[in-house]
Amino acid sequence: MEDMKIIELKESILEDNDKDADVLRNELKEKGICLLNLMSSPGAGKTSTLLALKKYFDGNIRFGVMEADIDSAVDAETIREAGIPSIQLHTGGMCHLDADMTRQGIRAFGQDDLDLIVLENIGNLVCPAEFDTGAQINMTILSVPEGDDKPVKYPLMYEVADVMAVNKIDALSVFDFDKARMEKAVLARNPGMKIFYISAKTGEGVAELAEYLIRRVRELKA
Repeated sequence: MEDMKIIELKESILEDNDKDADVLRNELKEKGICLLNLMSSPGAGKTSTLLALKKYFDGNIRFGVMEADIDSAVDAETIREAGIPSIQLHTGGMCHLDADMTRQGIRAFGQDDLDLIVLENIGNLVCPAEFDTGAQINMTILSVPEGDDKPVKYPLMYEVADVMAVNKIDALSVFDFDKARMEKAVLARNPGMKIFYISAKTGEGVAELAEYLIRRVRELKA
C-alpha cells in the first residue's frame, strides 16, 4: 500500500499569494497608488482613526477607503458620509483578504486618481496578518481597553506591521495598560516598528501619525 500523501495546502496557498501580492504592488506602483492595509481587532478604532486622519490628509494626499466585512455596510456608509470615497467589500465568511481579493476591490473602486487607498481589513488579529494583500504599508491599531498583552498573544500581527497606533489613550487612567511592557514586546518582535499613541476621539497624537503617513505615501510615490 502506498504511503498516504500529505499536502500542505496552507503553505502552498500562502506561497502563491505572496507572489501575487508582489505583482499587485508593482501594478499599484505603476499607477502611482499607495495601498495601506489597516488591521486590528474589532472595535479597536480603525474607522474612527481614519475619520480623525481626514482633516490632515485633506489638501495633502487624496485617499479612499475599501471597507472589508463579512457582512453589512455600516463602516463604508460612515466613511462616505464624511466625504471620503469608499466601497464595501463582503468576504462571504472569510476572515481576511488576500492579494487577489484586494485587487478585485481596487478594480471595482475605480479610483485611479487617488494617492492612497486604505484597505480596512476584517477585524481580527490572526488571519489578516497571515496574508499579504499587496500593500506597501501595513498598519495595526491596538486599543487601550484590549490590554498591553496582545503583542505577546498575537505576535505575527506585530511582526508584519510597519506602523502601530495605540488608540484610546484618553482611557489610560481607567485601564491597567503598561506602555513600557507593550513596547518591549512589540520591539522585541519588530525593532523597526513605528509606534504612535493617539486618541481618535479627542484628536491627541493624530497629527503626528498623519504627518508620518503622508511622508510615507509621498516617498513611495516618488
